[in-house]
Amino acid sequence: MSITPALTGFATGFSLILAIGAQNAFVLRQGLMKKHVFWLCLFCAASDAFLIAAGVAGFGALVEAMPSLPTVMALAGAAFLIIYGLMRFMAAWKGDYTMEIAGQSRGLWATLAIAAAFTWANPHVYLDTLGLIGAISTSYPDWPTRVTFGAGAVISSFVFFFSLGYGARFLAPVMQKPASWRVLDVIIGLVMWAIAAKLLLGVTNGTLH
Repeated sequence: MSITPALTGFATGFSLILAIGAQNAFVLRQGLMKKHVFWLCLFCAASDAFLIAAGVAGFGALVEAMPSLPTVMALAGAAFLIIYGLMRFMAAWKGDYTMEIAGQSRGLWATLAIAAAFTWANPHVYLDTLGLIGAISTSYPDWPTRVTFGAGAVISSFVFFFSLGYGARFLAPVMQKPASWRVLDVIIGLVMWAIAAKLLLGVTNGTLH
């Protein structure tokens, strides 16, 4: 069997998650603190795997069957991103990064709960996995080839998240100063609000792209 579908799936999946988004920024921040990195990366990659498998299996029709779903998810996601972005701005304003520099963070379950919100409250995740990847997979008429394509996309998620989470520690020496954490939090806050604005704009215009 040709590996071309797997390579295509890998490239497609990787390109979709490569952009700096809310989920990626959170994984990066946890990676810098070296806390719960394995379980966080596993959760994010496994969530992607589930959605990609659903998309390849043909459940992308769910979005078409429930036209209000993208709007509801967009509003919920925007609200969460606005609040989390505000938290990052407040942290940057206070400038107390004793815990971060010491490598302390929230507990495992609290960390995974935040990751779940970033993952499952983001309508673009469904559009990318159930919609786009699911649609591309239909170009492969036989199931073995289609599954190979989906497997490539799933592998890309695992490679990306674990590379991001564990690769972040190479920046740790730079993050030993409160000023560095302050800059990071301001950037993350801006990213969160930019994504929230894009979601709300999509709701206003009736398009979620």
